[in-house]
Amino acid sequence: MSTSAELFTIGQLADRCGVPTRTVRFWSDAGLVSPAGRSAAGYRLYDAEAVVRLELVQTLRELGLGLDLVHEVLTRAATLSEVAAAQVAALDAEIRTLRLRRALLTTVANRETTIMETVRMHKLARLSAQERQQIIDDFVQSVVEGVDPGAPAMGIAQAMRTMPAELPDDPAPEQVDAWIELGELVADEDFRRRVRTMAVAGGTQYEFSPDYQTVAEHTGRALAQGVAPGSAEGKAILDQIIPPGTPTAERVRILEQLETFTDARVERYWQLMAIINGRPPQPPAVPGFEWLIAALRADTGNGRASEGTPASSG
Repeated sequence: MSTSAELFTIGQLADRCGVPTRTVRFWSDAGLVSPAGRSAAGYRLYDAEAVVRLELVQTLRELGLGLDLVHEVLTRAATLSEVAAAQVAALDAEIRTLRLRRALLTTVANRETTIMETVRMHKLARLSAQERQQIIDDFVQSVVEGVDPGAPAMGIAQAMRTMPAELPDDPAPEQVDAWIELGELVADEDFRRRVRTMAVAGGTQYEFSPDYQTVAEHTGRALAQGVAPGSAEGKAILDQIIPPGTPTAERVRILEQLETFTDARVERYWQLMAIINGRPPQPPAVPGFEWLIAALRADTGNGRASEGTPASSG
């Protein structure tokens, strides 16, 4: 670095620092690099201090600082540490945005989506944490309105509100996809009505309910072996879940209970929540409960169609 009284023209200064001449001129016009004087012909001349200053401006610009922040550093209106800290925060926000954008584009690339669906997915994905939470809160509030605060369903409703404070800084495509699907699910009026029906019915006390693990064990075996629900072998498996001596009226009540609290979309809700919160979703329980419902229908002679499909899972 020269410490003599040597002066440089804009072109010489640009060559010395490896910056385009037009950039040096622009920064000079902006007051970031001031000339030490002018030649007899009126051209701007710069000294060794300008070289140091230009190198600092170049470094700060390459780090992404705007001209206004560079000016604050040069004029000591803000310390370099303060500006650097602010820039780190801004970069963190930008990185989160870019990662979310990348994940959303991955989702779009992997799905057969229309333009309008892509627009809707983009709007859902870019919501703030507070806005995402508000969507879930509104959904839960709509399905439990008027339900006894002490009812068991209210505990489940509270669990349904559980959202992460934010999507991860580097969300996996499946997390973005899960949030988009969840946002679309809770906006569906038919789904809202179905969950409300379950919430209202949740205040009823039942003397007997099939044990979840028992159902999973025996229906899992039935499904794996391809046992038909209405077959003799299916009846034998049903008897291992619901005692053979259970009166028909009680079996009908159990069937109605299962049909009320069994819905594939509700189970999907819990699976999506798990994915968003970074937890592995529970294996689907729906096929097993579907099998059990079909077996009970056959056993009780009740062949009406169920409004619900697979079992919900918390």
